[in-house]
Amino acid sequence: MRRLVQPLLFLLARCTRNELIRQIEWLKTENQMLRKRVEKKRIFLDEEEKVRLMKLGHAIGSDLKHLISIVSYNTYLRWLRNERKGHVPKKMGRPRTAESIQNLIVKIATETGWGYTRVIGEIKKLGLKPPSRNTVKRIMKAHGLNPGPDRGPDSWHEFLKRHADTLYQCDFFSKRIVTKFGLQQYFVLVFLHLGSRKVHVTKCTRKPNAMWMKDQAKKFVEHVKANGQEVTLLLRDRDGIYRSGFDKLFRDAGIKVKKNSIRAPNLQAHIERFIQSLQQEALDHFIVFGDEHFDYLVSEYVEYYHTERPHQTMGNVPLTGDWPERKDDPPDTIPIECRTRLGGLLRHYQRKAA
Repeated sequence: MRRLVQPLLFLLARCTRNELIRQIEWLKTENQMLRKRVEKKRIFLDEEEKVRLMKLGHAIGSDLKHLISIVSYNTYLRWLRNERKGHVPKKMGRPRTAESIQNLIVKIATETGWGYTRVIGEIKKLGLKPPSRNTVKRIMKAHGLNPGPDRGPDSWHEFLKRHADTLYQCDFFSKRIVTKFGLQQYFVLVFLHLGSRKVHVTKCTRKPNAMWMKDQAKKFVEHVKANGQEVTLLLRDRDGIYRSGFDKLFRDAGIKVKKNSIRAPNLQAHIERFIQSLQQEALDHFIVFGDEHFDYLVSEYVEYYHTERPHQTMGNVPLTGDWPERKDDPPDTIPIECRTRLGGLLRHYQRKAA
């Protein structure tokens, strides 16, 4: 009986061992395929991972040299020797750049457009130790910033932003109105302050001759002085309607007049947008009878534009006016009324007076 059972047990044991060998071969092959697809040729392990591998390696013994693939077998033996000696490993690589320094690099580069060399010099000037050049370049690239200096000319948006507080734009618009002599073309001159978006609109005229334009220029200069504003630059297009004395009067007042480039309507985008709003929201809805009617329609819209109409580019609030502070009261508990202009064409909502 013993002769029959013993060979059977050996057969079963051999089958189990063969299955384990096949599983190990499968895992080794799979590991090799995965390693080929890893971008880093060398894999760095932390101390916890090394300890786990050494514990598993103790049970396998010297046969581990046929299995190990993540590091060389000699590296594994060095780990064991260092563990027996109580060796404390040193941290690998350079120390990480402090987050405060990274934030400072991004702040300076974003606000100035300087290159990495200039940023390093600015950090040194602050009494701080800057990272290496490559580290500064890497930090700037990680935040979408160009490490090279911005040597090109300013964009039009940057130019307008820099001069917004002292810059005005001016432009004409016209409308055919009904008079006793039939339909006639009347002209209006608009000045827009870029920083506040406030406008100064002249009375209409059928003949914008040199005398009329000089008179409007004088009134605009007086308007600016009365409001305590500083104007250094006036932008206008190259329309032939402007007279020579118009520019001279502004230059005598210390205001530089700059003509926009030919066929560049976007350079007057802000004032063109105001004129478009005035026409679409008010003038296009009326048949205008006479110059007084025309001036009335324009003045009503300008008052609405300044005091009641919210402006998206200015925080979505009106340019002027005393408006209540924001409250979280339910709308049904707030007394609200609708105020209108131009026969209900222009509307706005406000709290009822107590």
